[in-house]
Amino acid sequence: MTYWHALLLAIVEGLTEFLPVSSTGHMIIASALLGIPATPFFKLYLVVIQLGAILSVFVVYLKRFFQSIDFYLKLLVAFLPIVLVGLLFKKHIDALLESVTTVAVMLVVGGVVLLFIDKWFPQEEPNQGGHPVTNPSFKEALIIGLFQCLAVVPGTSRSAATIIGGLTQKLTRRAAAEFAFFLAMPTMAAAAVKDIYDYYKEAKAHGVDVMHLFSGAELKMLLLGNVVAFVVALLAIRLFVGFVARYGFRAFGIYRIIAGGILLLMLALKLPLHVL
Repeated sequence: MTYWHALLLAIVEGLTEFLPVSSTGHMIIASALLGIPATPFFKLYLVVIQLGAILSVFVVYLKRFFQSIDFYLKLLVAFLPIVLVGLLFKKHIDALLESVTTVAVMLVVGGVVLLFIDKWFPQEEPNQGGHPVTNPSFKEALIIGLFQCLAVVPGTSRSAATIIGGLTQKLTRRAAAEFAFFLAMPTMAAAAVKDIYDYYKEAKAHGVDVMHLFSGAELKMLLLGNVVAFVVALLAIRLFVGFVARYGFRAFGIYRIIAGGILLLMLALKLPLHVL
């Protein structure tokens, strides 16, 4: 893995982390196109640079983080289901991270869902049952958290799963998207901490001490990736919320179907993915 690879993957992460198109899926596709081997550091890099992307949520919605304790309790309730699923099925999830076929299939399936999601959950005015702010009830938060668990399958999109969960609970498109952003923070932070710990345990088992856990080049790649992902995600969040509130999710559904379809065709024809 080179600095060029690290830069490109960080741009992909920043652009796609909060879009309903699957950031992990796109990074898996990008790594296949770039011919990056699935080394332990590479797998760790894909998770850790998401910290830079989710930091952009804190910057964009700074005032929201000074709400009542009720806000954080609801995030905790929504966060707990993915913790349980992650602990129970981590090995299976890690295995799926190497499957381009899984990503392609889920891109298409998720795209079909997004084509019709606006019709299934038409927007209501706040006084007709919609939420004018990002403030679901505890029950709604739990249901959104259960939807987030679908995202353990690469290509599904954590953002899409949680947004759809919010729409099923009658949140407006903007409110559902924003709650998905907030929920990303504890979810991805926990995933990064867990992966770093597992990486450390594996290195320690091979006699590597914590001071030599990463090489100088690897530390620079992690720093570069987080900074780039943060800047790109900062722009992507602002554009995405306005676009979705106005136009809905159909465009993302079309994109997912096209991208997944092309990838499935390449796999079926056994065309080489390593083209860059």
